Amino acid sequence: MKREIIQTLDGSTTIQIKEWDECYHSKHGAIQEAQHVFIKNGLSLFQNKQISILEIGFGTGLNAFITFLQGKKMNQSIDYVGVEAYPISAEELVSMNYVEELNADDDKSVFEQMHQCNWQEKEIFGEKFSLTKRKQLFEEIDDLNRFDLIYFDAFGYRVQPELWSTAIFKKMFDALKDNGVLVTYAARGVVKRSMIEVGFTVEKLAGPPGKREMFRASKIV
Repeated sequence: MKREIIQTLDGSTTIQIKEWDECYHSKHGAIQEAQHVFIKNGLSLFQNKQISILEIGFGTGLNAFITFLQGKKMNQSIDYVGVEAYPISAEELVSMNYVEELNADDDKSVFEQMHQCNWQEKEIFGEKFSLTKRKQLFEEIDDLNRFDLIYFDAFGYRVQPELWSTAIFKKMFDALKDNGVLVTYAARGVVKRSMIEVGFTVEKLAGPPGKREMFRASKIV
């Protein structure tokens, strides 16, 4: 499918799939969305704690990079696993302007290395951040009680409803430790029902710019 680079409303770039009219991030602001959904409503719940994170949809690496920067700022130990079946190209990577938009020139090499490092191998960035990229389909995930936090950033239900199924959320529930949390930009009723069916307790929160609501799901025991 044809993909092109576009600029979102906060100035940061993303990738758009023309046939689906679907983007890797919100058109209203890629960076704003990542910071609101995954940092403010996810990572911030685990301040001053060593944490393991699973990202569903590594994509452009924006969520991983923002998490690295936040962890560095908070002196937090983070073990990050990013799952991606269809990695972006080197040409697409150089068009992503996250380093500039985040004023993170000192860590430009980190963002680049996140994409260049080998798949299936753990890489260490800085003193307290590790990244393992896994090239696999979401339905192939079989982790058990491993993660404190899941960033669920799959393509939207409108274009890939199978990624938001009860079967997928059962895998997410199983992958979380007790009292773990999943955050996502989504807020559809059908998604909430699938989450609840597998055992999640679901909260509806204010969404990022351009979106009224989002979900946070907890594995409460």
